[in-house]
Amino acid sequence: MNDTPLRLPLNRTAILLLVVALAVIWFVPLGWRHLLPSDEGRYAEMAREMFATGDWITPRYNGYKYFEKPPLQTWANALTFAWFGLGEWQARLYTALTGFAGVLLIGYTGARVFNAATGVFAAIVLATSPYWNLLGHFNTLDMGLSFWMELTMCALLLAQRPNLPIAQVRGWMWVCWGSMALAVLSKGLVGLILPGAVLVLYTLVARDWALWKRLHLIGGLIVFFAIATPWFVLVQDRNPEFLNFFFIVQQFKRYLTPEQNRPGAFYYFVPVLLIGFLPWLSVSVQSVRHALRVPRQPNGFAPTLLLLVWSAFIFLFFSASHSKLLSYTLPIAPALALLIGLYLPLVAPQTLRRHLAGYAVFLVAGLFGATFLSRAGDARNPTALYIEFRVWVWAALGVALVFTLIALWFARRSFSERRGIVGAVAVFGTAWLLLGTIAGTGHDVFGRLSSGAPLAPAVRQALAKLPPDTPFYSVGVLDHTLPFYVRHTTIMVEHADELTFGVTVEPQKWVPTINEWVERWKAERYAVALLPASTYDRFAAQHLPMQVIARDSRRVIVEKPQP
Repeated sequence: MNDTPLRLPLNRTAILLLVVALAVIWFVPLGWRHLLPSDEGRYAEMAREMFATGDWITPRYNGYKYFEKPPLQTWANALTFAWFGLGEWQARLYTALTGFAGVLLIGYTGARVFNAATGVFAAIVLATSPYWNLLGHFNTLDMGLSFWMELTMCALLLAQRPNLPIAQVRGWMWVCWGSMALAVLSKGLVGLILPGAVLVLYTLVARDWALWKRLHLIGGLIVFFAIATPWFVLVQDRNPEFLNFFFIVQQFKRYLTPEQNRPGAFYYFVPVLLIGFLPWLSVSVQSVRHALRVPRQPNGFAPTLLLLVWSAFIFLFFSASHSKLLSYTLPIAPALALLIGLYLPLVAPQTLRRHLAGYAVFLVAGLFGATFLSRAGDARNPTALYIEFRVWVWAALGVALVFTLIALWFARRSFSERRGIVGAVAVFGTAWLLLGTIAGTGHDVFGRLSSGAPLAPAVRQALAKLPPDTPFYSVGVLDHTLPFYVRHTTIMVEHADELTFGVTVEPQKWVPTINEWVERWKAERYAVALLPASTYDRFAAQHLPMQVIARDSRRVIVEKPQP
């Protein structure tokens, strides 16, 4: 390894062109896939209902009160629907914007705290890591949370630069406190607990007590509570049951007990991070070793140590939780990207060529392995879908292989003067960015069926012919995507799913048993219902009066036949 930092051979025009190219790849495919259950459909429908009802204080899902998460992303999505209409790309726009902004932010922070080369490489690493790239294109809460937590971390790093005027220190720390408040409004107390715990652990490990004098605690707390408090006060005033459910059930019990039925071993997030940073695994261990050798700043602050503590604590925090999802450790990604970006300019030319050759072999093996997708399939996802998806996987791996070979050629041709490292890394990163984009787009062969979107036009046409107060029942199932596509909430029957709290506080809005629904169905003059295919077959055998509006292999939509 060469310990001399690489002088960045890029001017502002070249960097701007890279940003524009990334923006095109990042934003253009947003509407190429249908929304997937459960998160994408749920959060899109919540925003649609907020926009339709005009109630911006009490979040609702499928017509029921839904207090599992704060409303920042729902607000953003509802505004997007108001400005651009309803659709898939509109539902994903906020998530994509926060993911893209996170790439620019980590690049800016790396350049200001370390050097220009670190900033460019860190941005490339973050943008092209499957973990950040893929989750930046799904309508889930974790990308928004991760961006605001990243801004918290980056603002702290920027505020602690040596010899910074006091006004700038105060300004960046106010940004830090404000972004923590927005993280809380994104997903709850983790937006405050995680950065706070990291700060305490860092000061204990680094013995950097002077840092606390530069946090601007009084002004920062005023900024934090001014942003975070109003919604909590308003929603509690309108919904007395809110505080207990949100803080006790959703924040503490969710973490401490297995009630959410999302178990996982302690090492659950190890393969998540390995796959999520797959393009950069070859330099990850060296990056950590290098970070441990980076000296402190003249004011005693150690930015790389803070990044290591941030990554380690958040990983261990969620590993210890009883509730685990793939996206929970996403806030680690910007810190890891910055650590890798700090090391990449120092990689020896022959080392990088060897790593690129290894990834080329890996992609060739992937092309061969994709052949076996034709052996996958079950009743829920037939083999024909996997065969169709295999074509997209081959295309994604083939494009990635071509770009990796170009990067290898570029590295061999230009490294005599060590000016080719930026080009080689950028081309290699593009390989993985396109791999994720092409394969992710191809996944819509499953998404079309999962979403139920192809059924929506027929259902909307049938509902348009019925009175506005016609009940739309969801019998024994909560379909997370169809209500958004149909533009209509449903009445839950027997199976409350994750709307248990909602039907508990508003029991008049649901039907507790299938038998009660059958009696209602027989008595109604107009009614529509969504049933699983097996449930429809059972009632059809019992000659329950039903007329099919639309159906696929998973769901059947029926209406009450008219005399």
